[in-house]
Amino acid sequence: MSTPSPAAEPQPDATPPLGEQAWIEVIQKMDEVYNDLLQYEVALEEKNAALEASHQFIESIIAAMSDILVVCDRNGRIQEVNPAFLRFSGQDEQRLKGTLLFDLFAAPEERARARHLFAVFGQEGVHDCELHLRGGDGSVMPFSLNCTPRLSPTGKLMGLVLTGRPVGELRRAYQQLRQAHEDLKRTQGQLLHAEKMASLGRLVAGVAHELNNPISFVLGNVLALKRYAQRLETYLDAVHADPERARCLAAQREALRIDRILEDMPQLIEGMIEGAERTRDIVDALKRFSAVDRMQPEPVALAQVVERAVRWVVKGAPTRFAIVQDIPPALRCMGSPGQLQQVVMNLVQNACDAAAAEPAPRLAIRGRSEAGMAVLEFQDNGPGIAPELLPRLFEPFFTTKPVGQGTGLGLSISYGIVERHGGSLTAENAPEGGARFTLRLPLASN
Repeated sequence: MSTPSPAAEPQPDATPPLGEQAWIEVIQKMDEVYNDLLQYEVALEEKNAALEASHQFIESIIAAMSDILVVCDRNGRIQEVNPAFLRFSGQDEQRLKGTLLFDLFAAPEERARARHLFAVFGQEGVHDCELHLRGGDGSVMPFSLNCTPRLSPTGKLMGLVLTGRPVGELRRAYQQLRQAHEDLKRTQGQLLHAEKMASLGRLVAGVAHELNNPISFVLGNVLALKRYAQRLETYLDAVHADPERARCLAAQREALRIDRILEDMPQLIEGMIEGAERTRDIVDALKRFSAVDRMQPEPVALAQVVERAVRWVVKGAPTRFAIVQDIPPALRCMGSPGQLQQVVMNLVQNACDAAAAEPAPRLAIRGRSEAGMAVLEFQDNGPGIAPELLPRLFEPFFTTKPVGQGTGLGLSISYGIVERHGGSLTAENAPEGGARFTLRLPLASN
């Protein structure tokens, strides 16, 4: 009986089995990698969102630009344009891409000039270069263009960026700036006038006060001298009434020219009285003038204001200067008589100076009421005003008179006074010749 062989025992594997700790570490590493992938994905999404927002922001800025914008490569072929350029050119963006930038210019000489400028100054840029571009409707418009190079991070020229604005818009902006500057100058002139008028008023008040007493003294003495002369003349007539005494004094009377003195004395005395009275009138007017800024507006008879102003100017004007006045006595406005007299005096004096070279210098002053305004027209027969000078006529310190004969403040000050009275002062050349100034002031209410 055979003995059974013993059972075969299992043989151990060549690779030892993976332990539990190793599996745990593998799973942890996979979790870390997965977490990193999630973080990278979140960061990437955030950067994509930021990039998209930045892209939209740049596109909105480019779309909002009123200036044209053209981006081209090194050879001058268009790569990108903004909506402002599309509106101007009237073309589709896809049709424009790949076309030459220089084909946009209006004329062959402009294209040649643009090629030269961008070739020579492309690396440094071109600024404020005026060239003409042709629009989609066929019109040609001047543009002020700027061209700057577009460089790679290594400094290599990649292309050009062209921006431009219609020159008409720039001119309008310059015109507005100039108008603001003129308004500022006018305001400065008015402030200067106000300060000068205040100082002048104080000075004139003192001078008028000092002159008033001696003029009154002279006038009183001249009137007394006139009475004394009449008494002496009566006495001499009585002395020479006796024929015997007259024969004795005849020689002495002839030697002393008593008869000539008696004839001249009334005229001399009358001339002194007239001069003293005129001086007194001037002093009174100066006193009124010095107080104009402290006076409340009052009804002003323009005929009287013009009469006083004409009388002042005519005293120093040539005797052949003729002034014709046609002003209704009832024409009245509200304001300051002294200031309005200053305005009228300035206009009359300017007309006198302008027409001085004429054979028969003449000034016509006419008044009327029109649409609630009192209107005074001053028209001379001088050479008129050059058209290019009319816009600058009321600027402070602007004058056409030779150096030393005018300050350039007269018309500017007058313009400011009239504006403060609610009126207007304009100048033009009359069709029949000469200059015509028109003064408009609100009528006084009855």
